[in-house]
This record gives sequence, C-alpha cells and structure tokens, in this order.
Amino acid sequence: MKLLIIPLILFLTISLNAQTIINGVPWYDQNGNPVNAHGAGIIRDNGKYWLFGEYKSDTTNCFPGFGCYSSEDLQHWHFERVVLPVQKNGILGPNRVGERPKVMRCPKTGQYIMLAHADSTNYNDPHTAIAVSSTVNGNYRLLGTLLYKGKPIRKWDIGVFQDDDGRGYLLCHHGPIYRLSDDYLSVDTMIADVRGMGESPAMFKKNGVYFLLTSHLTSWERNDNYYFTATNIAGPWKRHGTFCPKGSLTWNSQTTFVLTLPDGTPMYMGDRWSYPHQASAATYVWLPMKVHGDSISIPEYWQVWNTKKTKPVDLFKSAAQKEMAFISKHKGDAMTLKFKGTQAAVTGETGPDCGYAWVTVVDDRGKEVFASYIDGYSKVPAKGILCVTPALPYGNYRLTVKVAGEKANWTDKRKIRYGSHDYYIKVARLFYK
Repeated sequence: MKLLIIPLILFLTISLNAQTIINGVPWYDQNGNPVNAHGAGIIRDNGKYWLFGEYKSDTTNCFPGFGCYSSEDLQHWHFERVVLPVQKNGILGPNRVGERPKVMRCPKTGQYIMLAHADSTNYNDPHTAIAVSSTVNGNYRLLGTLLYKGKPIRKWDIGVFQDDDGRGYLLCHHGPIYRLSDDYLSVDTMIADVRGMGESPAMFKKNGVYFLLTSHLTSWERNDNYYFTATNIAGPWKRHGTFCPKGSLTWNSQTTFVLTLPDGTPMYMGDRWSYPHQASAATYVWLPMKVHGDSISIPEYWQVWNTKKTKPVDLFKSAAQKEMAFISKHKGDAMTLKFKGTQAAVTGETGPDCGYAWVTVVDDRGKEVFASYIDGYSKVPAKGILCVTPALPYGNYRLTVKVAGEKANWTDKRKIRYGSHDYYIKVARLFYK
C-alpha cells in the first residue's frame, strides 16, 4: 500500500496568524473541549462563520443533538450551544439518528432554515428533518419532516446549496436535487436527478459552473470521492473522476460541504470519522480547491495552511524537538517526555494496523492540564502531526502517550466490517515551543 508522505508541520497558536487551519487533529473550543461538529456545514452571517454539525457521542450513534460553533477566522472556535437537542419523541427523538445538519438563511423571510437527515438506528426510516430559528445561533424549532408531493423524502445523506439568486436547494444521495419554495419550508419541485451520484453531496458554483461533490458508499471508511459539473443546475450533469490524487482516499476524508472563502477560493470540507470515539477523536480535513474551467483538484495535502494567503504554513524552524520513537500495540505501554514552553505537538504515523492512543500533559505540580484521544487508524498509511495541545501558560510539563488498547472498528448496514486490524501506536517526535 502506498505511503502518503505528509510534511511534518507544527501548529502553534501563539505563533500563527489568524485564519490558519490544521488538518487531521482534534480542534478545541474556548473551553478546551474538542470541536464536535461532524457532517457539518458553514454559513457566513453577521461577520462570523457559523459551523453546524453532529454533536457526536463516544458511547452511541444515537442522535445527541446538533451543535453550533462560531469563528471570525476559521481557526478559533467558540461553542455556542446545542441548537437542536434530542426531542421528546418523533423523527429526532430518543434512540434515533440525526446527521448532516445544514443551515441557510432564507432571503425572503430572514429565517434560518436547518435541514438534516433523521432516521432509525438501523437506517430503515429516513426523513429530511426541517427546523427553523429567528437567529443564526438560536434554539431551532423542529417542524417535522420535509415533504415532496405530500410524502417524506426517503433519503439518508443530504446537503444544501444556495444559488446567487437566493434560491435554495436540497441535495440527496444518489442524485435527486430538490428546489425549495421561496420560504424554504417546502419543496417546489425535483429539478434534477444526477445519475451515478453517491452519498454525502456538496455543491458550489464558480464562474457559472455548478460543481457537485460526492462519495462512494463505504460507510465511515474513506474513499476516492468524485464530482459532477453542469452549467445549469437542472442539468445535464457531466460526471468527472476524482478531485484528489487517486488512492489518497480524498486525503483520508469524506466530503461534507464546500465553503467559498472571501477571495472566491472554494474550500473543501471533509470528515475523518472515528468510530467509536466520534466526539473526541474524529477530525477534519479542510483544503483549498483549484478550479480550471469545469475541473477541480486538490493536488496536495497541506496539514497546516493559511486561508487568507491560501498557502501552507511551516513552523518547524522555530520549534524545539525531542525524539520519541515509540511503537507499541500493548495496552498501557507509554512514553513520557518533558518540555518547557506553552504548546506541544506529537508527530508519527497512522495506518491500517493502528489504534487509539491517550495523550496527557501534566504541569510541574502534577496537575493534568490536557488529555485527548488520538485515532491512529487510516486505511492509507500517512505520516504527520497526530496531536496538538491548546496553548498553555509558560512552564514545565510532562507529555505522555499511552496505548489505549482500542481500535476503530464498525460495521455498515450490510454488516461489512471496517477499520483497524491491530492496536499499534507509532509516534516519532515531540515538538514544543
């Protein structure tokens, strides 16, 4: 299997300018908790970015609510609240599934409309849930299920798209594109059916061309995502190949949304799912896309990059480092290194035989100031940053990497098993500043 060589780039909050993204590691909010917003979408409103996603649990795949985060720079995230919690009953009640929430502001009414996938835990009762709020980060009121010709839209993965003219669209797995009514509260018509489309649809428009990204059906496993184009949203739609190098499995991620940056650059947003530790160890891959006519590509993986300059960031020159060289698959095995500074990063390797690690940092008084899971699994092996701590007060610290003795494993609806086949943790170096 081909090894993806990824530059080992250090992410240090105190040294990075705003609008810097680090991929493939947990992010942290203002409280030091992991940013927990998967299957997400973003809107730009009132001078801020608003991120809506699945507020996952580490213990169950049942719907735990949809969360909202805000940011001014796509780097520092502020947890607002769970804007749509588990309902007392109904399509998003207890022991149900809620996925891929997307929010749009309706130009006609000013309301914020949330669409999402609701289902049973065995995925045999799909609905498109619709909820509304008068403010972007307010409490969203569930209206029920979106109907088409009086019947529920029985699709699982959904996405949304808002065109230049303000019209809103619902995207569904396997091809249907529904145009919403002027108030976004119902379906006007099914305007297209894109044959050959997979799941996790995302759409953007550039220079008069519509781009529709989609994933093959491999559960939470990564695959080589592909795309379609059209000059009219009603079609005809032209199928293209992959937009990342073949075999990279879309840089080990699955598409969820495309955000157009202020300079017009479309930014791919993808998930690295991590079952069962979706809340604490699942991460994100956000990368700029290159557009040439009706072709798009993400030719390189940038683990750290600046969204304003659209360039990768390399900070190793200003960081001290120590060798760790720790490889083990035995539960409880650990390695500890001391460092003096304000922040640390651990680099190493992920692969199909890797499992979870537990990373902790304690200060010189023995108080634990940081703890996080690391998911070492990836179907395609890769080298890079595994973990970055939040900024800490300047001082003396001890960082420990411990083998958790757990591995990412899950089955899909057909009971096909995915994930790691061993428990290895492969750590290379500690960087700190």
